[in-house]
Amino acid sequence: MGIESTKKTTPVVRPTRENNLWLTEEQTDGMRLSLRVVQTLYQKKTAYQDLLIVDTAEYGRALVLDGAIQLTERDEFCYSEMMAHVPLCSHPDPKRVLIVGGGDGAILREVLRHPNVELCTLIDIDREVIEASKKYLPSVSCELENVRADVRCMDALTYLETTGDRFDVAIVDSTDPVEFAAGLFQAPFYADIKRILNPGGVLTELTESPFADTELMRQAICEMRKVFPIVRMYWGAVPTYPTGMWTYGAASLAPDPSSPLREIQGTRYYTGEIHKAAFVLPPFLEAMI
Repeated sequence: MGIESTKKTTPVVRPTRENNLWLTEEQTDGMRLSLRVVQTLYQKKTAYQDLLIVDTAEYGRALVLDGAIQLTERDEFCYSEMMAHVPLCSHPDPKRVLIVGGGDGAILREVLRHPNVELCTLIDIDREVIEASKKYLPSVSCELENVRADVRCMDALTYLETTGDRFDVAIVDSTDPVEFAAGLFQAPFYADIKRILNPGGVLTELTESPFADTELMRQAICEMRKVFPIVRMYWGAVPTYPTGMWTYGAASLAPDPSSPLREIQGTRYYTGEIHKAAFVLPPFLEAMI
C-alpha cells in the first residue's frame, strides 16, 4: 500500500522583472546622476557632438549633449530665468540681446518676455540641436521662430570677431568648456564680448558648480575681471546640474547687475527679490573667488 505524502510544496515565486533603462551622467570622477528613461526619442551624432533626447520618469524630456544633461522639462526654468532676467532686469533699456549657444531656445523664450527687446540674436554652432528642440521640446523651443528672433547657425567665436552688430546684453549659454566651446571662458572671448556691447552693456555667463567645478568657476570670474570694470557672481538651484548649486558670472560696463530696475511677469523662479538675494554669496563661496 502506498503512503500519500501530506507535505505541501511551496510554489516558487520569481521576482517581477522589468526592462529598466537608465540615463547616467558622470558629473565628476566620483559622482553620477541617474534618471530612469521612459522612452528614447532621438539620438544622433552631429558634426559637433552626440545629441540625445529622452523622456524620463522624474524630470520629463531631457536634452543631453555628449553625455551631459543640458536641460529637462521639469527644472529648466530655474536656469533659463536666472540667465535671462538678471541681466535684462538690471539694464536700464535692453533693446538688442545676444545669446551665445542656447540652441534649444529656452533662454530665448525668457528674453522675449521683455517687450522692450526689439531683436534677440542667437548664435549656435549646431543646427541639429535647434531642429531637434523644435520637434521634441515644444515648451522650450516655442519662440525660435518669433519675428524678434534672429537665429544663426555658426561658430560664435567667428561671429564675434567679424560682426559689426552691437548689443545691450550678451548671454553666454555654452556647453561644458571643451573642444569647440573651450575658448568661451577666457579673457580674449570676454574682450570680444566687450567690443560688441553698447555703452553700459551687461554680460552673463554660466560659471558651473562651486563644488564640482571649483577651478573652472574661479578661472571664469578671474578672466572676466581682466576685461570688465564690474564683475559679480550670483547663484541659484538647478536640480539636474552637478550638485544642484549653480553659479553665474555677471559682468557690466556700468549698471550694477545685482540691482533690478524692473519686474517681469509670468516667471516661476525669478523675482526681483530672488534677483537681489542671488548676489548674497555664502561665505565659503565668497572666499573661493
